[in-house]
Amino acid sequence: MAKKSYFDVQKINFEGAGSTNPFAFKYYNPEEVVDGKKMKDHLRFACAYWHTMRGSLKDQFGDPTAIMPWDDGSNSVDNALKRVDVFFEFLDKCQLDFYCFHDRDIAPEGATLAESNANLDKVADKLEAMQKATGKKLLWGTANMFGNPRFMQGASTSPSASIFVHCAGQVKKAMEVTHRLGGEGYVFWGGREGYNTLLNTNMKRELDHMAAFMHMAVDYKKKIGFKGPFYIEPKPKEPTTHQYDSDAATCLNFLRAYGLTEHFKLNIETNHATLANHTMEHELAVCVDNNALGSIDANDGTPNLGWDTDCFPTDLYLTTKTMLAVLKMGGFTTGGLNFDAHRRRESFQIDDMFLSHIAGMDAFARGLKIAAAIKKDGKIDQFVADRYASWDSGIGASIEAGKESFESLEKIALSQPDPIATLKSGRQEMLESLFNSYIK
Repeated sequence: MAKKSYFDVQKINFEGAGSTNPFAFKYYNPEEVVDGKKMKDHLRFACAYWHTMRGSLKDQFGDPTAIMPWDDGSNSVDNALKRVDVFFEFLDKCQLDFYCFHDRDIAPEGATLAESNANLDKVADKLEAMQKATGKKLLWGTANMFGNPRFMQGASTSPSASIFVHCAGQVKKAMEVTHRLGGEGYVFWGGREGYNTLLNTNMKRELDHMAAFMHMAVDYKKKIGFKGPFYIEPKPKEPTTHQYDSDAATCLNFLRAYGLTEHFKLNIETNHATLANHTMEHELAVCVDNNALGSIDANDGTPNLGWDTDCFPTDLYLTTKTMLAVLKMGGFTTGGLNFDAHRRRESFQIDDMFLSHIAGMDAFARGLKIAAAIKKDGKIDQFVADRYASWDSGIGASIEAGKESFESLEKIALSQPDPIATLKSGRQEMLESLFNSYIK
């Protein structure tokens, strides 16, 4: 008996830039070697289960619009198991090698934690079987500790110790399932770890509790033999006014303050960077400079709206600058590009699932090739190196080596002419024009 197909779409293949077929890759050629590595190994594309299989395209002003005929609308285990078949057909046809999930995306929550765990195990059985049958892999897993009303005042930072206890049990199980499925990492996203007003919040105590929770997770990771890294995903606001993981620098400060840096890297998302009034380029630079970039949630936002719109990434400047950062750090190891993005509400048809991912995958493929060309040419890197040349020898090198003091530098300052003559133009416009020249 032929296997049931849920999509009237053939497998998406590379046809080249000249193709007019909307269901073909114009730039993403998985086997093409770029900068010494296959394109698929540079990009490590992953599909977000929550947006792709559970995203109904409902928003705060309107009902769902997504057509999903395989889904009976129930919160049953049987319906959850059916989604797995649909999902893996989609992964195969879209040539997505990895996926990511929250525990409550893949399996329904039960009346008790024990029932929720049993539901999760049943779905994990099928996920494991499908991974073995298809070769698809789990990039990372995580626990949803923001959706249920019990988390309205936080999860590990809740003022209620009972909520903290529940979270520990939920994350323990999510880590076990991630480990069982060969997940290459595990993410902590503090969806409601923050506050709306300090009038009712003991911020120091909440941060201490969150750190204690993370140390417990590290201890349990060692106990079960999970070798993948932990990731924290920064987000500045929404739903809370101020989140404790507001941006990359804040997360790194938290990790350093509580002795957790060796166990965690960051999972950076474009839309969260813009909500923090940063660029994705800035957040990535903070991570790369601190050896802390683990993985990327590949999406884009709509800055003038002011909330998390999770658009598919199609901006070549964004994808190029993202891949420049990835190449700078030597490429992904356990991380990748997870499409934490959903179709626009108006893109409600089934085949829009494919078209949206094709758009994002092609944009990142182009970004990779442009970034590789910029790296190979070296002109931008050389300009930056030349701009800081005074630090490579003489007094600059001595300062960087920690050999100077205010007293020693004052002697030099008193004897030298006005140093403004040593400055050269930053040539921002020239460099922006040069950058544009690589986008062909």
